[in-house]
Amino acid sequence: MRNRAFAVFVLLAGSLAAQIDVGSVIRRVRVHVSFTNGGCDIETDVRLMGRYGVMAEGTANDQCIVDFTTIPVGTYHLIVSGQNFSDTDSGNIMMDSTGAPDYEVKVKRTSDPVQTVGAPLNAFTSAADLGVPARAQKEFAKASELLAKQDLTQAIQRFNKVIAIYPDYAGAYNSLGVIYSRLGDAAQAREALQKAIHINDHFALAYMNLGLLNLATGDFSGAESVLDKARSFDPTSATTLTALTYAEFMDHHLDDVIASSRRAHTLPGAHSFVHQVAARAYEQKRDAGSAIEELELFLKEEPTGSQADIARTELSALRAIRTASVGKAQPQAQAQ
Repeated sequence: MRNRAFAVFVLLAGSLAAQIDVGSVIRRVRVHVSFTNGGCDIETDVRLMGRYGVMAEGTANDQCIVDFTTIPVGTYHLIVSGQNFSDTDSGNIMMDSTGAPDYEVKVKRTSDPVQTVGAPLNAFTSAADLGVPARAQKEFAKASELLAKQDLTQAIQRFNKVIAIYPDYAGAYNSLGVIYSRLGDAAQAREALQKAIHINDHFALAYMNLGLLNLATGDFSGAESVLDKARSFDPTSATTLTALTYAEFMDHHLDDVIASSRRAHTLPGAHSFVHQVAARAYEQKRDAGSAIEELELFLKEEPTGSQADIARTELSALRAIRTASVGKAQPQAQAQ
């Protein structure tokens, strides 16, 4: 059972590698539209523009905030459109996975008086960019492109150049950690990820990647510890919760497995793997009914494939056990 479960997780982790564990995707980008005289106009539209056009678009809420999710690291600009003001462009900005991805775009209505003090109309403030030189941001973008192309040797050189320019760039260390992990160098991967966390001790992505590295090297207790920290800093990450569920199972914390799997169920998307792990936890707790429910949920989310075949075999065995136990219980009840 242990080897089979681990194989499932490795496949899962591998499928996610190009999406978020490389530090190449920002889970949430928040944009605040700030009008010079306050308030928020209805139908204020924000477009996130990338190299090939509109990456995402949204309408501001009553607090003039728009949230975008799952945005690849890169260079963008924001265009704000609406009534009573001309389109406002933020200018080019570099978005990366370090710090808090919260941005502000200042907008001037046509009826507002001319602004003579304060920030210019197209001012753009990013907490993630504070203190990071523009040169380091540009090198980070080039390094990320090389990583996306799987040119790992050149990517390492570029990320090291980023660090030479700005030694406290946590995102660069996180990406180096992932590259070294892909190359099978666990020691350098761990050193880089720990450096990222030392720079930014709230860097959920680096904690998650360190947890995945610990899982890959069989350190389930260590994985559980850092993944729990990652979850505390980003409770919306289904990947972190899925990995945490597996770490807890391998560390024999069955009640924690069940609690983590329930948290994962509340997040958007399918989480078939956590149902499978939860089912195993219930099996070890001798709760066949709950294990059956988890496997049935697994098959709803993942009805085909080798793991679905395994789940059906387990489900048949559990149903047979439950039927047999019910059959034994009935004669005893009649005898009483």
